Amino acid sequence: MNPASVPAPPAWIANARMYAVTPEVETLWRELLGHIAAEAGVPLPYLPYPAPQPLERLWSRPDLGAVFMCGFPCALRLAPVQLIAAPIPDVPWANGRAVYRSDLIVRRDAPFRTLEDTFGGRSAWTVAHSHSGFNAWRHHLLAHRTPQRPALYAHMQGDLITARRVLDAVCSGEIDVGPLDAYWHALIARHAPARVADVRVLAATRLAPMPAFVAAAGAPAEQTARLRAAFVAAASRPWFAPFAKQLLLRGFAAAEPETYHVLLDWDREAKAAGYALPA
Repeated sequence: MNPASVPAPPAWIANARMYAVTPEVETLWRELLGHIAAEAGVPLPYLPYPAPQPLERLWSRPDLGAVFMCGFPCALRLAPVQLIAAPIPDVPWANGRAVYRSDLIVRRDAPFRTLEDTFGGRSAWTVAHSHSGFNAWRHHLLAHRTPQRPALYAHMQGDLITARRVLDAVCSGEIDVGPLDAYWHALIARHAPARVADVRVLAATRLAPMPAFVAAAGAPAEQTARLRAAFVAAASRPWFAPFAKQLLLRGFAAAEPETYHVLLDWDREAKAAGYALPA
């Protein structure tokens, strides 16, 4: 069915599950999205959608008004969506751009000094449609593979699903090293520092386009355009500064599909090398 022929839902929803690292942080996102929705003149009731509910199901809903979605499933067209805007993290490595990376974390007391020191040990990935927890990690490891060493780890656990599960697995010693969305990492380090006190960053993947807020494909284009303008203008509004400080935000940048094509390039490169899964 053509999305244009689908009746509009009674309400368009907002959600920030991907970066709701604590209940207090989710409240901040909810309030910030309320300001942006008011600026755009688009009512966006916030729909709680806690883990472990699958994000794929959320992204496929026909009532998305402004919901965080990873760029890799956007590029893969895992769900029919319109891109709106992506956060510009206020962290040194972002350098004022709407980008992020994966921090490759180990226990603080681990003996590893380089990523190569972890080879032969245990690692993991989150879910195959994740960029930070799968695609970026696989792309980073690809450069270290050789014909003599096609698998870098003795054990690679799949489907940990969430960044929090990766963090817990490293802290508990279940795995030696794992990929952690660096913006998620920065947020939890600010709001729940005890959760990351026992880990350190051993290395990091290359920068990639930041996850964006998206709307359902059937959302009115004019509505999405108003939301995009409101996101981009948010940093200039008087209500933004308290959220910027707590959510480590410089603002938002308009998101375009072409920006995320590089993630497909990384996927194709790994598969062409016979490296479909991190190993």
